Amino acid sequence: MKNVLVTGGAGYIGSHACKALRTAGYTPVTYDNLSTGWQDAVKFGPFEQGDLRDRERLNQVFAAYQPAAVLHFGALSQVGESIREPGRYWDNNVTGSLVLIQAAVSAGCLDFVFSSTCATYGDQDNVVLDETCHQAPINSYGASKRAIEDMLRDFEIANGLRHVIFRYFNVAGADPDAEVGEFHQPETHLVPLILDAIDGRRDALTIFGTDYDTPDGTCIRDYVHVMDLVDAHVLGLRWLEDGKPSEVFNLGTGSGFTVREVIDRSRVITNREVPMIEGARRPGDCTKLVSGSTKAEAQLGWTPQRSTLDRMIEDAWRWHQTGAYDR
Repeated sequence: MKNVLVTGGAGYIGSHACKALRTAGYTPVTYDNLSTGWQDAVKFGPFEQGDLRDRERLNQVFAAYQPAAVLHFGALSQVGESIREPGRYWDNNVTGSLVLIQAAVSAGCLDFVFSSTCATYGDQDNVVLDETCHQAPINSYGASKRAIEDMLRDFEIANGLRHVIFRYFNVAGADPDAEVGEFHQPETHLVPLILDAIDGRRDALTIFGTDYDTPDGTCIRDYVHVMDLVDAHVLGLRWLEDGKPSEVFNLGTGSGFTVREVIDRSRVITNREVPMIEGARRPGDCTKLVSGSTKAEAQLGWTPQRSTLDRMIEDAWRWHQTGAYDR
């Protein structure tokens, strides 16, 4: 089986990607510094601990496993933190990615799948967001991801590093088998925050902003199931294996839900009340982020089959109840 280096493979999306890769016949090699990931989430292939900025350590891993490709998830990803501490994001995300890319090129590993974000588009309300939209990030998280996209294009020109860039919208849900799931510390994602409030892990859910120009005053987001998302990454890897050109794809469903709509469905699915309080808007949050792209379906053959709101909440709740959350 071909080895694939998965940076951030101990994190939420990376661990699900490792399962998808193993199912597809690859050996995922997780490279993670465990700053936000968890070693017990590494279940589907070898684990190598290391920092993206450590070129010597990366060289050792590339030499030991000779991966055919890189799936790059390793990054800091909290919008609010990126506004407060931009230096951390430019250092970790951009410097780390530069060192990783240089190590991959040096090792002759020239297929690269990159986890980017719709945050590169910034706040473009009432705009159908597709891959041609202007990128105008409003925080250093989105800006750091855009910089890495530019970096990949430069290294393709100079060194032939072919890449697939996925700009995805809000990720939710968990492995339907409940082998891995979503856990961040601190937690910032809406669905696990709701489930935490439901079962008493936190006193209440805070709704950040109730005065947005939306039907109920709360933000609208496009949610995609994590397993659909990682299936797209496997398709992106095969796209490169087939010798196809570098590409950019949005990953979203084209449907948006308000915060209150997600809360209401969670209440119904779990049959429990959601204690909540209303708070002020957070800096860096935009009103609406919804994909208008069908490019991934048309070119990759990707269809988000699990990405209904009910399915995402149901799978997250199933994993939440396993007790794996208690670390």
